[in-house]
Parts: sequence; structure tokens; C-alpha cells
Amino acid sequence: MMSSAWEWGDPMKTLIRLAGTALALVAGGQSLGAAETPAAPYEVVHFPSGKLTLGGELFRPKGKGPFPAVLYNHGSAGGMKSDAASTAIGPLYAARGWVFFMPYRRGQGLSAEAGPYVGDLIDQTQKKSGTDEAARVMIRLLTTDHLDDQMAALAWLKSQEFVQKNRIAVAGQSFGGIETVLGAERYAFCAAVDASGGAMSWKEAPALIELLKKSVRRAKAPILFFQAENDFDLGPSRDLYREMIDAGKTAEMKIYPPYGESSFDGHSFTWLGSSIWFDDVYAFVQKHCGPH
Repeated sequence: MMSSAWEWGDPMKTLIRLAGTALALVAGGQSLGAAETPAAPYEVVHFPSGKLTLGGELFRPKGKGPFPAVLYNHGSAGGMKSDAASTAIGPLYAARGWVFFMPYRRGQGLSAEAGPYVGDLIDQTQKKSGTDEAARVMIRLLTTDHLDDQMAALAWLKSQEFVQKNRIAVAGQSFGGIETVLGAERYAFCAAVDASGGAMSWKEAPALIELLKKSVRRAKAPILFFQAENDFDLGPSRDLYREMIDAGKTAEMKIYPPYGESSFDGHSFTWLGSSIWFDDVYAFVQKHCGPH
């Protein structure tokens, strides 16, 4: 029987429903009715990933640029729920003169029609073949289709005249934190920020741990790992930080005080707590990405 810390299956559906509630309360605000919903603070863009067309949310500073940029990897929440995370974080970067781009990987958000939802694929495998096979499916998807989507988004970002090609950082939370680590192995971003990547399944998926340990030892970018103390598991930050230091790589780790009252609250800190962690994260990114 899978544990409540598992990142997919029936507990996953429960967590995603909770995520929808939490994301609607970003920065302490209340969700708005349709007639009250303000215009989105971002531009919707589309880009190719192989034969697919994916969508993303783009936040741009005022002016023509070129600007440094952050490629943000969203988590596993279905539908448009990650939109609230981008609208909490994107304007903070734009206000500091950074482009913030959150592409939706196939099966989610603006890319929902481009393929099946990763949560459904993992859940179906869990029910049919059990936990170990579900973990293998998750790893296969994150290291192939979803990593391809991330790299396609990077290629689009690099092709934009308003972006400084040598100053692109990568960041992400939960599933997106895993993608961030994989992306930092593949491409020499100027900096990477992994917020709670794999925290909900760390003890349940030893193959994921080994994959990410190997990945950070090959990282082409310095990585900051951060979580709230009451997240599901602090292993992702502690283990991967230690792995990078042992390998002679540049890494930092920050564990913040508990956020809220539950493990899910602690996991939600990666977007709901942006007013608390943003200055620290921005300082790390600015330090390693440097001036123009």
C-alpha cells in the first residue's frame, strides 16, 4: 500500500485537489468569481517541442531589453492550477528586470491537448502494476518527454531578442524541481533553483534518488536547494546538496522555518511563501548569473 507521501496514485489526486485550493489563495488573497477575475499579468506564447505545440506564460519587464531570464518548471498539479504559482512568482522577477517564462509541459495547463497528463499515466500504472513500475514510468517520462519539453522551451527562450542568451537561469518546484535538476545536467544555465523536487516521494522511490544524485554530480550549473522545515521530506535538499559538495560542485541549501501547519502547507511554501524566500533566491541567481 503506497504511503501518503507518494507523489502519484490516489494520494496524488487528493494532493492535487488541495493544491487547487491552496493555489487559489496565493499571497493570502481569495479566489475571484469569473466576472471579477483580472486580466492575466502575462503574455501567452506558443512554441514547438518536436511535432507538438506547447503553451507558456511569459512575464516581461518594462523596456526593450535584452534581459536575463528564468525558465520555470511547474509542478505536477493538473489543469491550469500552476498558473497561480507563476502569477505569484513571475511579477517578482519582472520587477527586478528579469524575464520569467513558465512553459507548460505536455498534458498540463496551456499544453493540455498536446498529450496525456503525467499524473494520470503514473496513476494508471500504479493501479495496474504497482509502486515500482509507477516509479519507473515517472522517471521515464521526466527524463524523456518532459525533459524534451523543457529543452524546447529553453530553445524558444534563447531565440528571443529580448533575452540575454548567457544569463538564463532555471528554477522549479516539486516535479518541476526534479526537472530543474535534470535540466541543469543537460544545459549550462547560469544558476538553478530546486524547490522541494521529489519531496513527496523521496523515501518511496530509491531509483529517483539515485537518478538525481547522479544528475547533480554532473550539473553544469550551481544549484540552490530550498524547502520549508515541515515539507514532506527534507531528503531532496540535504542529500543532493551533500552530493554536490562531495563532487566539488557549487551548491547552497536553505531550510526555512515551518510554513503553515501540515506537510502539504510546507510543500506549498515553494509558491505560497514566495514573499519569504524570494530575496534569498534572487540573491543566489544574481550572484551566479552576474551582470550583463
